Amino acid sequence: MSTLSLGYYPGCSGLGTSMEYDASSRVCCAALGITLHDIPDWTCCGSTPAHTVDRVLSTAISARNFAQAERAGLSEITTPCPSCLKNLKNALHAMEDDFFRARVEALTERPITQAHTVRSLLQVIVEAIGLDAVRAKVVRPLTGLKVVPYYGCLMNRPGSTMQFDNPENPVAMDNLLKALGATVLPYPFKVECCGASFGVADRTIVPRLSGKLLEAAKDAGADCIVVACPLCQMNLDLRQEQIEKATGVKYSLPVPYFTQLAGYALGEHVSKLGFDKLAVDVQPLLEQCAAKAEGEEAQ
Repeated sequence: MSTLSLGYYPGCSGLGTSMEYDASSRVCCAALGITLHDIPDWTCCGSTPAHTVDRVLSTAISARNFAQAERAGLSEITTPCPSCLKNLKNALHAMEDDFFRARVEALTERPITQAHTVRSLLQVIVEAIGLDAVRAKVVRPLTGLKVVPYYGCLMNRPGSTMQFDNPENPVAMDNLLKALGATVLPYPFKVECCGASFGVADRTIVPRLSGKLLEAAKDAGADCIVVACPLCQMNLDLRQEQIEKATGVKYSLPVPYFTQLAGYALGEHVSKLGFDKLAVDVQPLLEQCAAKAEGEEAQ
């Protein structure tokens, strides 16, 4: 039986470069009793560049999604993408000013008459479902898997807007991964920037910044870096070979989404979780987890 019903905003990357994040998010929600209702006819939130061009237009792009959600009777919204989360939250905050709101609604021609909330999927799972409930549903614990959680620079910051976890030392993903049975290692760079979209403008920035993240994870003894952001995942995983060429260091670190590991631990079939989309294969590590868990049960 469903315990929670939410509007769902997948974001553009969820239907493209991070299809595995969207798929595993939906699977996890179903396993945890969360019913997701896609916002009908949703549109891009403006992503990274829109606000640098026109703040009113950028807000209107995101605000249209709340108007669409309202038409469908959806007031509580969740999204797995931190960039989308930031833009949606910023839109709500900006429209608290009546004059600015009027300028936005003049563009959208869709007034918003109800109060809306938007939370990251991580926040929903940790706060609304609860770690005890997650722990109770684990059937394939991540036994022996040594992980470092990487939140990226947007998930929790700025704290005044995101209002979730500690903006400089978040622990929500740490605690969720522990509930799934993983061993979480100390990681000092959990909110440092990976280089974001600078991989397009300046190809030297991502290898330097993401290389630092990979190096720290390797030094910590991690088996993998667990992420919650499509762009972070792309830089650390898809670009890992480029980073290795630039730094001269071989990392070989898988970079799964937290929802992929959660779905696996909750007993979902690996074919539903998009592990095959990862550039660095994480499945050998999962097989080791299964073997260790079986060994502990046999003792």
